Amino acid sequence: MPSVLFVCLGNICRSPLAEGALRHLAARGGVSVTVDSAGTGGWHVGEPPDRRAQTVARRHGVEIGGLRGRQVAPDDFSRFDHVVALDHDNLAALRRLRPAAGGALLPLLLDHVPGRQGQAVADPYYGDERDFEIAWAEVSAGAAGLLRLIGGG
Repeated sequence: MPSVLFVCLGNICRSPLAEGALRHLAARGGVSVTVDSAGTGGWHVGEPPDRRAQTVARRHGVEIGGLRGRQVAPDDFSRFDHVVALDHDNLAALRRLRPAAGGALLPLLLDHVPGRQGQAVADPYYGDERDFEIAWAEVSAGAAGLLRLIGGG
């Protein structure tokens, strides 16, 4: 079964949104995939996603309120097939953390969206409801592209 770990900074906005989007799309498509999310920083370990992220996900039929923040660890690179960064800073942090034996692919999420390769998912944390809708649209598009890549959709 393919496995995907989404990674942003605090694991309370973009990465749980991406986790929820991929879980939803995979379930809808009948695809088995292991999905998780984490942050490069540890400030929000054990906390639920930001209430605004929960609201936008719920608006799109996805429940992420049960997720809890965690920090990415070196063994994630052997536990997951894909460790997917949501932006360039987190991609750089993941490259530094990645052990030599870590075999996971390490792309940006929007690398899976035609015309968006190399781009970061917009960080909605300091924004408003509109910014969270933009982040939802971006992670949903990336999750759909990733699901097609791993053979499910």
